[in-house]
Parts: sequence; C-alpha cells; structure tokens
Amino acid sequence: MAYQRKDLLGIEDLSAEEIQLILDTADSLKEISTRSIKKVPTLRGKTVVTLFYEPSTRTRMSFEIAAKRLSADTVNLTVAASSAVKGETLADTAHNLEAMQPDLLIIRHQASGAPHFLARRLRCGVVNAGDGLHEHPTQALLDLLTVREAKGRLSGLKVAIIGDIAHSRVARSNIRAFTKMGSEVTVAGPATMLPPYLATMGVKMVYSLEEAVRGADVIMMLRLQLERMGQWFFPTLREYSATFGLALRHLALAKEDVIIMHPGPINRGVEISPEVADGPYSVILEQVTNGVAVRMAVLLLHIGGGEKS
Repeated sequence: MAYQRKDLLGIEDLSAEEIQLILDTADSLKEISTRSIKKVPTLRGKTVVTLFYEPSTRTRMSFEIAAKRLSADTVNLTVAASSAVKGETLADTAHNLEAMQPDLLIIRHQASGAPHFLARRLRCGVVNAGDGLHEHPTQALLDLLTVREAKGRLSGLKVAIIGDIAHSRVARSNIRAFTKMGSEVTVAGPATMLPPYLATMGVKMVYSLEEAVRGADVIMMLRLQLERMGQWFFPTLREYSATFGLALRHLALAKEDVIIMHPGPINRGVEISPEVADGPYSVILEQVTNGVAVRMAVLLLHIGGGEKS
C-alpha cells in the first residue's frame, strides 16, 4: 500500500495496514545502521526541524540520528534558548519555522494536542514526539518492531503493561498499537493509576503485578511520572516498589520466553530491579536500536516520496 499521510499524530489515527508498512520499512532500513559508513542519500536536500518543549534523550537523539543517516539536514531548536522564553506563542514559533521552508517538524510538548494544533495550521508535515498525557506514536511503533523481532508475530500475544498508566502517553499508544495488531493487553497498577476509560480501550485491568504477568509473552514496565503528578497516588516509593516492582521471582509466572521492555528512562529499584533490566530476558537496548530504524521509516514515508494528502 502507499503511505499517504502528511502528519503522524497518534497510533489512534493509523490503520493496521499502515502500521505494518511502517514496521516493514523500518525493518528494511535497519541494515544501514550496521554499515561502516552509516549513511544513504535518500533524503538529501530535505530539512527536518526538532522542537522539544520537554526533556528527551532517546527520542530526540534517535530522530536526529535517523535524519542524518538518511542525509537530511537537521535543525534542533532548544526551547530554553528560543523566543518562547520571551513569550512567543507556539503558533508563532511554528509559523516562523515554517517560513524557513522545512519539510518536517517534529515536536514534543507538555500540552496534549499541541502537534494536532500545529498540523492544522502548517503546510509542512508534523510528527508527534510525545504530547502531554496523550500519545507517543513512534515509541509504540518501535515497541511493536522489537516484539515482532523477538516473537516473529504480534497477533495472539499476551502483553502486560504495568505501572503508571494514568500519566503515560506511552501506555496509551502501546495499548492502541498492540490491540490493533491482534495482541491481548492487560494493564496493572495501583487503582489510583488505572483510569476508568481503559475499559473502553479493549484491555483487561487488574490490580496485581502477579496476575498481570501470569502467562505473559511480553512485560512492559513503566516509569512513575512524578513530574506529572499533582499529588502522590500511593503511600511511599518503597511500598510501590514492593507491590508493583518487577523482580526476578515474578518471571517464573510468565512464559518461558518472556521478554521485558521499558521505554526509559528507568528508575532502577523502583519499577524494575537491576537484575531484570540487565538480564537475559530484557530487550530494553534493542528498543533503543529499533527507535532509530522506526524513526528513519517515519521520515522516509513522510518526506521521501511524492505529495501527501
């Protein structure tokens, strides 16, 4: 199928066929990163701007590396050094950037819906690199690619997503992505972190880590997003870790070939023990590697072809 989207704003917008195309494209591009010279001329002459209003290591770096491996020119705007600190609005910042004729704008913003706001106003393509509590589509896509590589399939898998579901845009995107691709998703966490709308997303909600991991093919642990909490949703970190922290003993409940995932950054000893994070079942670093390939695919599909609708 032909990819016809101008923007990538969320997994919610994508069909299973479009997701499959992105994954297949990413898989074909992975080989470039294994070469001695990690560069192809595919996007030579294209300009990619990253605009991050929130801190980021993996997402920002992998978008920049992805663009450079495809020979695109990259411009990375640090908001703290931009006119935003002088009171310039998001719309004005974006329109001024677009006046410089970029081909794609990649934005991370603390406000849910900020990429959608820009996509309606800009002629260039917009890619959501994480917006508030809403979505993080490229993270979900790289997670799908990692699972598909490890398991050979996505349909029929049992996926457990555990932790701070309420504040996690990664959780929302992954729930949508895995269910669209035929996986069975279970979410677990304290009752205060399992919002009621999850029942409408086709997932099973449980309140025990042990119940969530029992028979799981994939276990994804989430970081406590303390910076997004107006108040504590549990008594203490020690109690949270004792109840919902993944330890080696829990893996005996899962499938023998279970894989352990985490979108990062990891709070070691809180949501996951170092022995699990660094153990033989972990594919956390594979997620990082696949982040470059998936973002290469997103760049290629959005600005590497003809006109988008």
